Amino acid sequence: MSAVQKDDQGDWQTVCLKYLLFIFNFLFWLGGAAVLGVGVWTLVEKSDYLSLLASSTFAVSAYILILAGSLVVVTGFLGCCAVIREQKSCLSAYFLFLLLIFLIELVAGVLAYVYYQRLSEELKQHLNQTMTENYAQPGKVAITLAVDNLQQDFKCCGSNSSHDWSMSVYILSKPAEGRVVPDSCCKTITYQCGKRDHPSNIYKVEGGCITKLEKFLADHLLIIGAVGIGVACLQICGMVFTSCLYRRIKMEPY
Repeated sequence: MSAVQKDDQGDWQTVCLKYLLFIFNFLFWLGGAAVLGVGVWTLVEKSDYLSLLASSTFAVSAYILILAGSLVVVTGFLGCCAVIREQKSCLSAYFLFLLLIFLIELVAGVLAYVYYQRLSEELKQHLNQTMTENYAQPGKVAITLAVDNLQQDFKCCGSNSSHDWSMSVYILSKPAEGRVVPDSCCKTITYQCGKRDHPSNIYKVEGGCITKLEKFLADHLLIIGAVGIGVACLQICGMVFTSCLYRRIKMEPY
């Protein structure tokens, strides 16, 4: 094979790698937008429920995804510059950014998966205690609001059942004014509606809040894990294309 043919073949391979990297960069941007969107959605959608959780793993996973998604914007721009200018320094920086984001998203995915495994146990151990000991207590406004929203949004009453409220510090106190459950257990909230716990008045037969909150959080964790690990796998392709293009540029004569 002549030197001209080798050069033509090398140019063709370089052009193919550049187009592949451009395509990847576009997919990478889309993946980054998905990562950022899922992170923000996780914190905004029912964010007040975070105060009911014993650990901060759920919130940390979401914040990590937001960080990774934000870095994608910078990295995507750097990737375009690296491909257009064919500078080895830009390609090296781009590769390192991809590797960093890959590790960040992988951590978020693993955290979500690990927390998913012990979510049920944590809720069973912690939620009932939080609701009965902290509801409507001084300095616990966030928890009180979270419990009220939880019971109204998921149409539930108590952690396991409405009977859990019989041991509540609030229900046993004078400020409860004879209520047997908080007013937020009522199907239609009116002042002191919690004094009557008949199924026609409160969410008594619909089940407790633990099961419903567990399903809600588990669905979010599965999405966090799937998006984090999915985009991380996509970045492996980007790192491979970047490495190949770097080697092609390094081999080309100046």
